[in-house]
Amino acid sequence: MAKHSYTYSNIFNLENGGSLPQLEVTYHTYGELNSEKSNVVWFCHALTANSDVMDWWDSLVRIGKTYDPSRYFIVCANILGSCYGSSGPLSINPRTGSPYFSTFPQVTIRDMVKGHILLRKHLSIENIHTIVGGSMGGYQALEWIITEPAVFKKLVLVATSPQESAWGIAVHTAQRLAIEADPTWKDPHEKAGAKGLKAARAIGMLTYRTYDAFVKTQTDSEHKIDNFKASSYINYQGDKLVNRFNAYSYRILGKAMDSHNIARGRGKMEDVLKSIKTKTIIIGISSDQLCPVTEQQYMSRYIPDSTYIEIDSPYGHDGFLIEGKLIGEAITSNS
Repeated sequence: MAKHSYTYSNIFNLENGGSLPQLEVTYHTYGELNSEKSNVVWFCHALTANSDVMDWWDSLVRIGKTYDPSRYFIVCANILGSCYGSSGPLSINPRTGSPYFSTFPQVTIRDMVKGHILLRKHLSIENIHTIVGGSMGGYQALEWIITEPAVFKKLVLVATSPQESAWGIAVHTAQRLAIEADPTWKDPHEKAGAKGLKAARAIGMLTYRTYDAFVKTQTDSEHKIDNFKASSYINYQGDKLVNRFNAYSYRILGKAMDSHNIARGRGKMEDVLKSIKTKTIIIGISSDQLCPVTEQQYMSRYIPDSTYIEIDSPYGHDGFLIEGKLIGEAITSNS
C-alpha cells in the first residue's frame, strides 16, 4: 500500500462554470501493475470515506479477498471536495494564500470523474479491468463508464442509482439545514459548523440503518425515562464523524450527490443506461431505504450485459460496507 499525491497545475474548470486554479488529488495504490497493464481495479469511494479503500472495505480488498493486491493493481482516489487530501474547502486557495472554507466552489459528480480521468492519464493507465463503486462511489463509476466507455472491461455497482432520488435530495437538504443552523457555520476555521455536522450525521444515520436494526441493537433492557441506548448511539455516531470530518466538505458533497443524474444533457435515462455496453454486476441490499433495490433493479432492466444480485441483510444502506463477504462472493460467482 502506498499513499500518493498528484497536482494538476492548470486551471480546473467546473461544470457549474466556476474553476479551481489547480487540482490536488490524494490517492492510494495497492499491489503492482502487471506488464500488460491489464490488472487495474479502480475503487470510487462514498461520502465520508477516503482513498484508503483497504481501511473501510477490507472485506473486499486484502490478501485472500476478492480484490487481492497480490493479483491486482488497485487504485482509489479521494474525491474532489473532501477533506482527506484532495482539493476541498480546507485546501489553501493559491489565489489568496488562505483556506477556501465557505468560498470553495460547488462541485458535481462529473467534476469528480473529470479529476479521476486526469489521475488515470497521469498514471499512464489506458485500460481498467474493473471499476467498483458503492453508494456515492457508484454515482462516480456510472458517470465515468459513460464518459470513457472504452476504458473499462467490467463495472460493479453496489447500493447505488443512476440519479439522485427526491428522497435522497430531501435528506441532504435536511442535513444542510442542520449545518446552516449552527451559528459558527461560516466561521473561517476547520471546526466551523461542528454541532450542525453532528446533527446532520444524526439525520443521515436514520437513513443508513433500518427500524428493525435499531430495535434489535439499541433497545434498552430496562425501563427508563431518559438516557436511552438509541440516543447514546446517535450521539456517538455524530461525535465520531465530527472528530474525523468537516462540515464544509459534508455540505459540498451532499450537494454534489444531489447533482447526480447520468441522463443530464444526454437524453432519456433508459437510453443512457442502454448505451452502457460494459459487463455489469449490480448488487442491492434488501433492506436499503436510502438507495432501495428498486433503483438497482431498474438499472438492471436497461443495462444490456448486466446481472442483478440482491444481498439479504438487515443493515440497510450500511449493508454495502458491512456485508463485504457476501458482496465478494456475489462478485466472484458472477465474474
